[in-house]
Amino acid sequence: MRTPRFLMTALVLIVLLFAGGVARLTAQSAGSSASNQEKDPTKRELTDQEKFKRQRALRQELKGEYKTWLDQDVHWIISDEEAKAFKSLSNDEERDAFIENFWLRRNPNPDSPENEFRDEHYRRITYANEHFAAGKPGWKTDRGHMYISFGKPDSIDSHPSGGNYERPVEEGGGSTVTFPFEVWHYRYLESVGENIDIEFVDTCMCGDYHMTIDRSEKDALQKIPGAGLTMMEEMGKSSKQDRLNGIEALGKGPLSAQNETREFDRLEMFAKLNAPPPVKFKDLEGFMSEHKILTGPIFPFDVRMDFVKLTSDTVLVPITLQIKNSDITFTTKDGVSKGVVNILGRVTTITHRIVQTFEDTVEITQPSELLAKTQSNQSVYWKALPLRPGAYRLDIAIKDVNDPDHIGIFAQSLNVPKYDDEKLSASTLVLADKMEKVASKQIGAGSFIIGNTYLRPRVSANQFTPVSFKRDQRLNLWMQIYNLGIDEKLRTNSATVLYQIVDTAANKTVLETMEDSSRLGRNSDQLTIEKSVPLAGLQSGKYKVVIKVNDAISKQEIAQSVPFIVE
Repeated sequence: MRTPRFLMTALVLIVLLFAGGVARLTAQSAGSSASNQEKDPTKRELTDQEKFKRQRALRQELKGEYKTWLDQDVHWIISDEEAKAFKSLSNDEERDAFIENFWLRRNPNPDSPENEFRDEHYRRITYANEHFAAGKPGWKTDRGHMYISFGKPDSIDSHPSGGNYERPVEEGGGSTVTFPFEVWHYRYLESVGENIDIEFVDTCMCGDYHMTIDRSEKDALQKIPGAGLTMMEEMGKSSKQDRLNGIEALGKGPLSAQNETREFDRLEMFAKLNAPPPVKFKDLEGFMSEHKILTGPIFPFDVRMDFVKLTSDTVLVPITLQIKNSDITFTTKDGVSKGVVNILGRVTTITHRIVQTFEDTVEITQPSELLAKTQSNQSVYWKALPLRPGAYRLDIAIKDVNDPDHIGIFAQSLNVPKYDDEKLSASTLVLADKMEKVASKQIGAGSFIIGNTYLRPRVSANQFTPVSFKRDQRLNLWMQIYNLGIDEKLRTNSATVLYQIVDTAANKTVLETMEDSSRLGRNSDQLTIEKSVPLAGLQSGKYKVVIKVNDAISKQEIAQSVPFIVE
């Protein structure tokens, strides 16, 4: 039987189409294989649908204690970048590590098993929930937010019932009636500024105080015609219709123009208050950890390190920084010149483990007319770190805030000595430009205080340059002696302390005196030497102080010496 011609034609077309389809599929498969070889499929860009599914899965996965930590515990202090990074983590191990590092970055004492920042943060949350709850947990309220972020204010002006209110002149003066309100005052807030007033108003009369930058919002009579008039309105020189149309409707008065010019300042302050408190001086950390190259003028400063025994395995290491005023950029406003310096320090082990960090802001203020006369003065900063004996590295970076490119860095090995219990030893011999006893409430607390003594060391340009004093000044000596022998029967020590000032140019002793240890504390194995010597009798030149201790009981001797210059 013969196949019709049209059927043959159809069969040929089908075969050709099938062959072409196979060829196209083969080509696409080859192209796809080549593309897959060239591009990692795990790194391909996700479609919108895939992104949505992944985000939904992540939201479902982030639950329980991790969701509580992110949404409640650190809600007010975590940055957007940190929150985004936390949400991107894929398992609980990564989240646990993130949380640990989150608190570690904010720990003022990384070497301590306790984290003061974290403990204080959770204490603030507890306090906020106990004192500021208003139909919702206290941590969610504006007062709770500010308390958690910045702590207890320095003072609170509270008006819990509102009522009659005499406006201050800066608010227009006159009498009115207010809703309940509070004004929290902070003398200084890092990253916000000085003398910060935060106003909270309870316009609903329900206990839910909200933060406001409009000081007129507490005025309960603000919308009532003829009521709650300002000073200018009472005198007929203004009307309520003339009240400011900016962020504050305070009404015209002696300080109206000033209020208008400060509106942007108030907006900026409001934004800073609502931002997470920053981890301080991250820009300076880059110069220490990443060894960035300085692009601006070098900001010079001098560093001194001392060692004082605390216990058999802990040494107090006071670090003193000295900066010349002439190297600081001052800005002048309202007749006051102010220089600001950020200081970031870090102590690490030889394996690069961070054991101590410190960060501070130092401000130098003075009347602008005296600025030129004080350029030769020097500003001193002091930080005492408890460290265990061993070898460390000390890194310090400073920044001139008024000239951000003005950066200074310092790096040096730090060898903390070990004070053996059976060996006669001594602290650093300190030459101080100021030494005096402090009140009992100041003992052991505050800058330049060791024990019951305020001791401000004189700092030299480097370890090879002696410190200098003027002839009209006094040379203050401070040193501690450890592990004196004690007589078993008398329970007293028996040592002599010899003091000498030697003219190094002539190699001649110009002053010498001796003291018995019993005068410094006869029943103790530790003595503190504090001497003040006038320099008026010395000629200009190079000298050194020598202190020698001879212990008659343990039969040991030690000596310390420090060079200095008399100008």
